[in-house]
Amino acid sequence: MPLGSPTLCASFLSMWLLKLYPKTLLRRLRHYTSKLWVRVLGMGLLAFVTLAIAPLVEALLPENIGIKLDGAAADRLLNIIANAMLAVTTFSLTVMVTVYRSSSQQWTPRVHRLIIEDRTTQNTLAVFIGAYVYALTGIVLRELDVFTDNSAPVLFFVTAAVIALIVIYLIRWVLHLQTLGSLINTARQIEDVTRDCFRERLRNPCLGANPLTGDIPDDVDQITANESGYVQYIYPEALQQAARAFGKEIYLDANIGGFVFLNAPLAHFRDCPSDEEIETDFESLEEAIRANIKLGDVRTYDQDPRFGLITMGEVASRALSPGINDPGTAIDMITRIGRVLTFYEDEVEKDREQEILDRLYVRPLDPGDLLEDGFGTLARDGVMLVEVQQRMQKAFSALAQHPDKGLRQAAETAAKVTLRRALEQMDFYRDRERLCAILEPAMVREVETQIERANDK
Repeated sequence: MPLGSPTLCASFLSMWLLKLYPKTLLRRLRHYTSKLWVRVLGMGLLAFVTLAIAPLVEALLPENIGIKLDGAAADRLLNIIANAMLAVTTFSLTVMVTVYRSSSQQWTPRVHRLIIEDRTTQNTLAVFIGAYVYALTGIVLRELDVFTDNSAPVLFFVTAAVIALIVIYLIRWVLHLQTLGSLINTARQIEDVTRDCFRERLRNPCLGANPLTGDIPDDVDQITANESGYVQYIYPEALQQAARAFGKEIYLDANIGGFVFLNAPLAHFRDCPSDEEIETDFESLEEAIRANIKLGDVRTYDQDPRFGLITMGEVASRALSPGINDPGTAIDMITRIGRVLTFYEDEVEKDREQEILDRLYVRPLDPGDLLEDGFGTLARDGVMLVEVQQRMQKAFSALAQHPDKGLRQAAETAAKVTLRRALEQMDFYRDRERLCAILEPAMVREVETQIERANDK
């Protein structure tokens, strides 16, 4: 059957089949497993799993165990879990809400989403709520005589294992509460997730697709967004398969984290030169592309390293507000931003370890945008603080030695722009001298010349 035939397109491009493409399925599963309700549901199903394996395990147990462990023993354990977990879960939720609100007010609202996705917190709540659901389910099944006294030993041992799991996570939760929501822990979390995003992006440059470095070709048709929102997720493997089935090339206008308005261009496509021209089912192609470019009302940290840089910059900027007045935090965040940016590599020139998705084109990350994301607001809000400006110039100087040419040039440009802003707005001459003392004299003279020319005009 030739590529792009109506029968093949109809069967291959059904939406459920695209979603079941292995790598796309793994990405979607990873997104779902980060949700609290999925983990709670897993714990709740444990009672039914116990019911299913009870007859199998019962046949393997010695007969005298059933005499020693009657149904009352399992009932007591279930009642203990049901009573204790309700109180513990309520306490934990109260702590979470308090930490979320304080972090949003003190640092930035974007930190709130990161703390919500904290794995230790989610796993602990899932165990507590799931254990409560398990206990209630077990009690109901006992009352209905689904679990008889003959099955009591199996129910007892599973319930004892659940109690052991609760104790382990209770200890982990107490230790985690010592740092949850603190500045050091929050800053480390943001840096870690941003660094991981960078590494994931560099393992698959341009999401594994061809780099879109120039303008989109003229002979293309466009697909518009059916809603307004940020591009949260892109499933490139499914888009590649859709493009192959239709004999097209797909060009993505918006990158991860970009905002798309209703009826604005979401993607472009054209016939692939290597394929025979076929009749296009525009509605099916449109549905396939929209289904694999997920829009939402907020940005997420997954697949979006720029969002992590923006969050770190906002934390640093908030630390300089009059209500907090903490330059030390701003300096710490400058160091962390610089450390993350050292992982940058040009996605166009990077050697690919995997096969390129040849039907898909995605714009690479721009080093100038990355520097603006991390240092833009901080350069403005910290312009009057010489210690902040000094640390920022040191970060630019270090990045100017980076092996990547694009990042070097962007760092040199950012250093000059930031220095000019500082020299024009710093009132005290001694602060200006201290800042210039750590810089190359040639750069200082160049910036001072620019300022003089601007003043003459």
